[in-house]
Amino acid sequence: MDDLLQRLRRFQSDYFPSMREQFKQLVDDGQHPTTLFIGCSDSRLVPYMLTGSGPGELFVVRNVGALVPPFDGSRGHHGTTAAIEYAVLNLHVTNIIVCGHSHCGAMRALYDEIPAEAVNLGPWLDLAREAALPVRVSEEALRRTEQRSVVLQLERLMAYPMVRQRVESGKIFLHGWHYVIENGVVEVFDVHSGRFIPASESSHSGTGPYVPHIPGPGEPDSPIFNELDDSYARHLRR
Repeated sequence: MDDLLQRLRRFQSDYFPSMREQFKQLVDDGQHPTTLFIGCSDSRLVPYMLTGSGPGELFVVRNVGALVPPFDGSRGHHGTTAAIEYAVLNLHVTNIIVCGHSHCGAMRALYDEIPAEAVNLGPWLDLAREAALPVRVSEEALRRTEQRSVVLQLERLMAYPMVRQRVESGKIFLHGWHYVIENGVVEVFDVHSGRFIPASESSHSGTGPYVPHIPGPGEPDSPIFNELDDSYARHLRR
């Protein structure tokens, strides 16, 4: 018997019976998750373990790099975009998490040559290209790139009209996470300081309350979740 078949049979015989009533209720009442989790497809990232969640609690979208496509109104097979719309408009989630992680192959690929056969991978990784640094690749550069990409996706989420409207009205909260696989630490993005803070030291689970950025005289408008430079942090320190 192959390994996958054994796992399926163990689920049916060992796990499901203890959860039968919960699954039945989720079918009868429908799903009502409060959180949309956008995470990397990396096998080492396990959303339910990180959040201590069970069936019906998370609406999960996973792709290479935990990337968010732009909301440009184009028609096509935009699976991640469709999931975001469904989570916000149909499921009425109150939290959206973008979770990157250490040792991310997608972020490393930004610095490497992509195989010619990967005709879809290159254009997809362009969604994180702005997060790459103009330096020689190193462990520190990759860590910074991983974190910068998380913030870039938060900024892109705010270009979704249905997301921005609900964030500004306090109905949705955005959270940027960076999971350090080797030590089990989840670092959460703090928009006020413009840096990632270990969850054990943070006063909140993500970006914190939304504060609109109002540029000062002669100051260019900057992204809302701006970890890429410190202009937004300077504005908040005034």
